[in-house]
Amino acid sequence: MKTVSLALRNLTRNKRRNAILAIAIAFGFFVVTAIDGLTTGMVGNLENQIAQLIGGNVIVQGLEWENPTTPGGKAKLVNIVRDRDYVKDIVKELGIKYEYSTSYTMSSGTVIFNGKRTAIQLYGRNLEEKLLQDSFQFISGGVDSNIKNGLIISDKTADSMNLQVGDEVIYSTWTVYGQNTFADMTVTGIIKSNSFISTLQAYADIEDVNEIIEMPEGGYSMYAIYLRDKNQQTKAANMIEARIREDQEKNPEIHVTSRALAMQTNPTNIGKGIEKQIDTKKPENEWKGVKYGVETLYDEIPQIKTVLNIVHIITTVILIVILLIVMVGVSNTYRMVLYERIREIGTMRALGMTGKDTRRVFTNEAVILCIIGAIAGLIFAVFVMSIIHLIPITNESLGFFLAKGHFSFKVSVLSIIIQYVLLIILTSLAVRGSAKQAARMSPAEALRTVK
Repeated sequence: MKTVSLALRNLTRNKRRNAILAIAIAFGFFVVTAIDGLTTGMVGNLENQIAQLIGGNVIVQGLEWENPTTPGGKAKLVNIVRDRDYVKDIVKELGIKYEYSTSYTMSSGTVIFNGKRTAIQLYGRNLEEKLLQDSFQFISGGVDSNIKNGLIISDKTADSMNLQVGDEVIYSTWTVYGQNTFADMTVTGIIKSNSFISTLQAYADIEDVNEIIEMPEGGYSMYAIYLRDKNQQTKAANMIEARIREDQEKNPEIHVTSRALAMQTNPTNIGKGIEKQIDTKKPENEWKGVKYGVETLYDEIPQIKTVLNIVHIITTVILIVILLIVMVGVSNTYRMVLYERIREIGTMRALGMTGKDTRRVFTNEAVILCIIGAIAGLIFAVFVMSIIHLIPITNESLGFFLAKGHFSFKVSVLSIIIQYVLLIILTSLAVRGSAKQAARMSPAEALRTVK
């Protein structure tokens, strides 16, 4: 404690030099924290938008094999899960922790209004889900469960077709078995779109969509889970797949894809590997009943995880480069400090301070200075990030990376701790030479030195 007290006292002696050094350290930490927080937040927003698009980060779909009805025809897949509670009960049984789960029906089609046409991706969802409603930014209208075949569209779709809330449109699509069908729908809400993907999105009640595409009663296309911990996607998917495989052994009408086999055939893209297992061009893939495909967001879009890893590697390299530059300054500064305090060191050694304590004073002084600078840089980074978060961004090209039209920042507590540990280690190494020289100094020679 005495060496820490002496180190703190020494920091107040040459305030200007120590302040400049602390500002340099603070600036380095500010740059690294801001870059890491911004890039991680942008990639996270992209991941969240895609997860919102498909409903979650673990997806289970049911597929039925349908042989051709005419000679020379091709087999096709029908996307149906007939038992709405089957996967839901499995997830509950396994105790998987998630923010929310949802079953939904997906349909691609065309909206027709006053001679104009535009393509949309229609999602049949439970529109009363709170998290779904929270994701909507309504420009006009809203969710109206009293209207049959109510339709929620993006502002871009509304503008291109001159649609307003209350307008009736024709929706042209296909049934689950591939026959063309039409339905009258009423626009109940218009939501803001922040990217090309969200421009195509449209929503309606799942029961209405099921009726339009002739989905069997109680059925749906996919079951999606949004996990509390995104890093548990693979574990959760493997658990669900293993549990379905247990039922497969008992029931010949239940089948499941193999993530392990997909990883062997396509190690860099598990989603592609799973697609090969349900390829209708391969007759050996044929099955009777339903085959469940269990995938994660990273299986379908492995580039997201790759980008996240690249972001962390780049920010770590930037941090190390900045810290090395700062440490050169720390090392040179404490060589000067050693020269200035030669006689002071001699006096303290003559009064009984050991060489070990002398080394600790120098090291503690440098470490405390760097920690103060790093804390100041972190606080300033949080302040700047908070200000930037409040600024609305209207650039559509950045829409993929925004959260409701704003930049968001995500700072990892673990990465901050690692940065501080790295800072302490590099600081100790930077002053090691000066501290050892001070510790080895003879009291008599130090007192005779004339500066």
